[in-house]
Amino acid sequence: MLSQIIDIGVNLTNRSFDKDREEVLIRAEAAGVSPLIITGTSVESSRKAAKYAELYSGKLYATAGVHPHDVKECGGDTLDRLRELAALPQVVAIGECGLDYNRDFSPRDVQRHWFHEQIRLAEELGMPLFLHEREAFADFASMMQDHPGMIARSVVHCFTGTGEELHAYLDMGFHIGITGWICDERRGQHLRELVKDIPLNRLMIETDAPYLTPRDLRPKPQNGRNEPAFLAHIVKVIASCMGRDVEEVASQTSRTTKAFFNMD
Repeated sequence: MLSQIIDIGVNLTNRSFDKDREEVLIRAEAAGVSPLIITGTSVESSRKAAKYAELYSGKLYATAGVHPHDVKECGGDTLDRLRELAALPQVVAIGECGLDYNRDFSPRDVQRHWFHEQIRLAEELGMPLFLHEREAFADFASMMQDHPGMIARSVVHCFTGTGEELHAYLDMGFHIGITGWICDERRGQHLRELVKDIPLNRLMIETDAPYLTPRDLRPKPQNGRNEPAFLAHIVKVIASCMGRDVEEVASQTSRTTKAFFNMD
């Protein structure tokens, strides 16, 4: 079995885990995937993530933030509530926050406003940023360049963009999160080449469970749901694409993750 690998993005408060959340944790640990960072995507999901992580100190952590899809629901107390959550020891980053011009579930000007507010909150608190960007590279990069001190403390989670975008992010100083998208022969083929260009001290790995189930996983999960235990498969695919030993990728990404999120 591989040495410890860390899933930096799992939507463990998702209702698809309601019936077997504890079993999911047991399977993850048996596969060498521990700790896990539960993604907060709204004030309420961030609260649930922090509350659940508190039950498994040292094994579960959480982020606190509002996803661009959900920022249309933000109000006058949003930042204060995130600030309260961020003070908890199990909360290790602000996010998931950023811009999504692919779905536009929130108006773009509203997305930009709340992204800026969450960047400023992370700056104020001295915390890392867990970031989302989809089809919004120009605005996203421009906004982050206004906060140069935060770039090295930010991870672009679930990167699926172009080679030009990846190299721009790396040149700026971002960390990059890679998911099971790389296992998708239809949509992720370009990532199989691009991942070679990511230095191991800037690479982190994640499932984004229950989404993005690796398409080449055998046997396929009967319910089609992704879960953290499958990160062991994803890291093997990443290592193969990079032409590196899987143990090296596992240990180096874990080291990078612990340093980035200031985990004990």
